[in-house]
Amino acid sequence: MRVEYRDLGRMPYGSCWELQRKLFDGVLARRGADDGRAGHLLLVEHPPVYTLGRSGHAENLLVSEEALRRRGAEFYRIDRGGDITFHGEGQLVGYPILDLGKIGIGLRSYVEALEEAVIRTSADYGVRAGRVAGASGVWLGGGAEPLRKICAVGVRSSHFVTMHGFAFNLSTDLEWFSLINPCGFADRGVTSLERETGRRIDTEEVKRLLTGHLSEILKIEIYKK
Repeated sequence: MRVEYRDLGRMPYGSCWELQRKLFDGVLARRGADDGRAGHLLLVEHPPVYTLGRSGHAENLLVSEEALRRRGAEFYRIDRGGDITFHGEGQLVGYPILDLGKIGIGLRSYVEALEEAVIRTSADYGVRAGRVAGASGVWLGGGAEPLRKICAVGVRSSHFVTMHGFAFNLSTDLEWFSLINPCGFADRGVTSLERETGRRIDTEEVKRLLTGHLSEILKIEIYKK
């Protein structure tokens, strides 16, 4: 199965959400068609924005929406799973809009596949990341070491077609996360690939590695538009 890849560069959240919905409707309309196409993968960086999932709790935003606007950030209530998170500069956000029926994978396995692609990409940089029971996303630490999240995952699926996806902190200014309880957790931290490696991260290199891992894990051909 082929998946079209679009590198959107930097795009405001609202415009990208509108594009997601347009592509989602197109994939949904082609369900059942034997055309070898399974959907789209969007990679993007957003200007500062906070998003709250449908099952999230507003109290995990620790300041007012007006305070966010004064800091130059937007705020959206959206239709993905999960709680509140931040998107901004230095973060690679991925939106796979896929027909899971054509790929032959269930929703739980799909979420695990997104996490695994980030785990493998982190390992390419010598960073050992993994999962935490009862919490989506990709984490570092545990045991005597404090837990810290390097990638948030939150998806929506309707008729086995997906929207939303993952947010991988590469060189993100982590101070933005101090305004929220990230993903609803008050007792866990956040981190970035740059912080963990102590060196500058090449975003284009991460994109190449990540799309390669996704292609291998999901057994799809990712081609650039």
